[in-house]
Amino acid sequence: MAPAASACRRLLRWLLVSAAVLRPGLGSYTVNSAYGDTIIMPCRLDVPQNLMFGKWKYENPDGSPLFIAFRSSTKKSVYYDDVPEYKDRLSLSENYTLSISNAKISDQKRFVCMLVTEDNVFEAPTIVNVFKQPSKPEIVSKAPFLETEQLKKLGDCISKDSYPVGNITWYRNGKPLQALEGVVVINFKKEMDPVTQLYTMTSSLDYKTTKADIQMPFTCSVTYYGTSGQKTLHSEQAVFDIYYPTEQVTIQVLPPKNAIKEGDNITLKCLGNGNPPPEEFLFYLPGQPEGIRSSNTYTLTDVRRNATGEYKCSLVDKKSMIASTAITVHYLDLSLKPSGEVTKQIGDALPVSCTISASRNATVVWMKDNIRLRSSPSFSSLHYQDAGNYVCETALQEVEGLKKRDSLTLIVEKPQIKMTKKTDPSGLSKTIICHVEGFPKPAIQWTITGSGSVINQTEESPYINGRYYSKIIISPEENVTLTCTAENQLERTVNSLNVSAISIPEHDEADEISDENREKVNDQAKLIVGIVVGLLLAALVAGIVYWLYMKKSKTASKHVNKDLGNIEENKKLEENNHKTEA
Repeated sequence: MAPAASACRRLLRWLLVSAAVLRPGLGSYTVNSAYGDTIIMPCRLDVPQNLMFGKWKYENPDGSPLFIAFRSSTKKSVYYDDVPEYKDRLSLSENYTLSISNAKISDQKRFVCMLVTEDNVFEAPTIVNVFKQPSKPEIVSKAPFLETEQLKKLGDCISKDSYPVGNITWYRNGKPLQALEGVVVINFKKEMDPVTQLYTMTSSLDYKTTKADIQMPFTCSVTYYGTSGQKTLHSEQAVFDIYYPTEQVTIQVLPPKNAIKEGDNITLKCLGNGNPPPEEFLFYLPGQPEGIRSSNTYTLTDVRRNATGEYKCSLVDKKSMIASTAITVHYLDLSLKPSGEVTKQIGDALPVSCTISASRNATVVWMKDNIRLRSSPSFSSLHYQDAGNYVCETALQEVEGLKKRDSLTLIVEKPQIKMTKKTDPSGLSKTIICHVEGFPKPAIQWTITGSGSVINQTEESPYINGRYYSKIIISPEENVTLTCTAENQLERTVNSLNVSAISIPEHDEADEISDENREKVNDQAKLIVGIVVGLLLAALVAGIVYWLYMKKSKTASKHVNKDLGNIEENKKLEENNHKTEA
């Protein structure tokens, strides 16, 4: 009976001390574990030599103990109590270290390791803390737009599955927002999942927007505690469309040009600096007090010079907010008198004027037969070389594409013909030249009456200033007649020239002298006249000397003449005698 009594005493003593009497000098131990990890709690007691068994328990909220694991030191057996929340989650090692897998928030308790001997019970408490990192915060329920000077909900910042509860902070451009009545209103709430005991945190922000918030990023963060201390997670940036009223309107001219000319199409565009921009405006044209309601553009087609003036636009609902721009429609008029085709006679006078009317100073250029003239043409006495195509052209240099031109075709009637001939020094050929003057350019045709051969084909000079020539080289065997015919759209002129056979000498006519050589010829003529005068003076002196000489020898001449007369009379008598005898 003694052993049974001893066992009963030991069991009674264990029951009495099972209320967790702490070993003197041994404080609580804390284990921090992440949600879902394995909680490892060492017993932290020295194992006595006479140990009977070890046991783990935890305390309920009301302080009552609940045993969960038992290990015998003699039989080396392990026993786990029937506690539903720890079923299949416990593991007790030989050194009485307790492990709990898949840590939950409900595991956050005070656990006690108990080592029992025959004479005593030793206990070591362990406090378990379980932490759960929340999800990355996200801004949801974002406002589609914000309006200036209005307190409006910007959105909600939400972070889920946190333990313990975290703290949410809002930021504007990286700086934290503090609650301010009527400007910044922050409301925070938390919700716990009854199954997981994890928290979902939501912070809503009402914000009074200004234009300074345009393109300004907003973020939020959650600050929480983990196994290694305090940490913070930040959300992605959110940028909001800020609505604000139009404070100013502007007007543009499209397409942008340095200058507008008659015939252009122009578009007026009115813009408001509000967001969203106004969609309708009133357009005011010069001289029209009533505005034309339109979208933000208004087009004018084929504008004329009378469209020059001030153009305005304004808001439909706020006409006092107005913008204006000045438009100048440039123009250019040219009046050429006379113009078109004009026919005149040689020697006629023809006044010509090219009058310009323009919105700015214009340049004027005269052309004749595509060659630029130094000055405007003026005809006091027309010549054939004055005939041609004249063009008066003007332009505004500052206005691209604004040019005007008109033309005058001057015709001088009836071609004129002059024919010349020249015998080759060898005397074997003669060159006949037909000089023609007229406008438009006459065509030249040659005909030959009589026999002869053409040595060269017709050769023509360039047509310059209404003049040119055609020449042929012939070797006539008898006298021939060459005919030169000049004909243009106006008239036909014929001229003929008789040419002797090459065996008969005849006087050659001088070649036509061109205008540019006329001055040289005049200089040569002056030189020749000087030489001739000198020769005449020399001849006069020689004549006087000869007269004096003849006067002295007059007497001797008389005697000689008498002797000569007798000789002539004797000859005649002898001739008569011969005729009688015959």
